[in-house]
Amino acid sequence: MSNIKIACPKCDWEPEASDRWQCSCGHTWNTFDTGGTCPKCKKRWKDTQCIGWRGGCNQWSPHIDWYRGLDELIKELLKVEESVF
Repeated sequence: MSNIKIACPKCDWEPEASDRWQCSCGHTWNTFDTGGTCPKCKKRWKDTQCIGWRGGCNQWSPHIDWYRGLDELIKELLKVEESVF
């Protein structure tokens, strides 16, 4: 399978597993562990802010744009699906 990389689409900053984001409900968690959905209140964040104090650009980008390598993963999944049918 493809190797998925997570990085800010604007500045290429790569978050670590220990990095945290805060939801409007006050809960903090790593947004990439849940695909941008707060595990406490279930709010789905369409955009994610790059963490400036950790070396990022502090800008907001669509959450899905942070994932690199999805195109290759989708191609691989389609090949598997074609071989099944």
